[in-house]
Amino acid sequence: MSVKPKNSKDTNTAKNKTALKKATSKAAPKAPQKSGKEHLALSFENNKLATLLFGKFDEHLAMIENTLNINAVSRGNEVHLDGNISDVNRARIALEHLFERLEQGDTLEAGDVAGAIRMAIEQNQLALPTLEKKGRLNMAQIATRKKTVQARTKTQDAYIRAMDRCELIFGVGPAGTGKTYLAVAYAASLLERGAVDRIILSRPAVEAGERLGFLPGDMKEKVDPYLRPLYDALYDMMPGEQVERALTSGMIEIAPLAFMRGRTLANAAVILDEAQNTTSMQMKMFLTRLGENSKMIVTGDPSQVDLPRGEISGLIEAMEILPDIEGVAKCVFTAKDVVRHRLVAEIVTAYDKATEIKISQNKHNSKPRYKS
Repeated sequence: MSVKPKNSKDTNTAKNKTALKKATSKAAPKAPQKSGKEHLALSFENNKLATLLFGKFDEHLAMIENTLNINAVSRGNEVHLDGNISDVNRARIALEHLFERLEQGDTLEAGDVAGAIRMAIEQNQLALPTLEKKGRLNMAQIATRKKTVQARTKTQDAYIRAMDRCELIFGVGPAGTGKTYLAVAYAASLLERGAVDRIILSRPAVEAGERLGFLPGDMKEKVDPYLRPLYDALYDMMPGEQVERALTSGMIEIAPLAFMRGRTLANAAVILDEAQNTTSMQMKMFLTRLGENSKMIVTGDPSQVDLPRGEISGLIEAMEILPDIEGVAKCVFTAKDVVRHRLVAEIVTAYDKATEIKISQNKHNSKPRYKS
């Protein structure tokens, strides 16, 4: 779809349809306009979907307005965009992408809108095929029987694509960036497609020092509290009854990290969550469990290590010493990738700055001082 300014000679031509015929754009009537400003009217063929696209009380359009600093006004199945040329074009790309998702039967949440805006802003940094010709977004996605999950940031896009092409994937970064959620979604999609025979979930139980015998119940009940985030993601991706049957049959296996020694994990999607709390020996042991036709996804936040003082984090060590070899991918998330809540990103940034200040102060204090 082409974007035309108000003073274009083609303002009275017929509406231009997109290649997919999802929306049409038309230029506004000729009028004086400041340089660098743009008016664009997008018309969507399905009124019901257009209403869902704009959001309740136009809340989705309000998000676009506030983020891109433009004006977006809905009129029936149309939305009129006014603002800087580049920002109007980003709004167009985001809206067209979201409308396409609605046509595919997806539902839209505030996070989906925020993600589409973020990806439209970052489009110039995205490598093909993430950004297709004609300025149309094609974000990586994971499809399961229950829902389809799409990347909401550039790093999430790279993370999903890395899971497609690599056998060992590291997802490292702060809380709220979707590392674990996307890993579980990908594992669920592999199981449903029959690409693997089982899902294996593991997480170091640092709070109990890996000594879980004093807790009541069987092994699953002992480690359940530590694996709750993984369960929540599983139930989002798969019907509840299917999850329960898979847990009972062993298709979804809870494997405490301490009991993995000596195993070979073949034909499986294996997830190690909270990997920053593994020791160096535990991480080496876990990584060498990888068997034929398996995917191993390791997630963690190096800034939240709960190991005893002086103990080296296996995740941090692995990220440093493993070479960039074929089949291994390292995806590093930052505060810019936080999709949980806008305050989470600000909290992560504040803590990162405080940590940098402490490190700087420690380096200054550690310098030898000599009396004159």
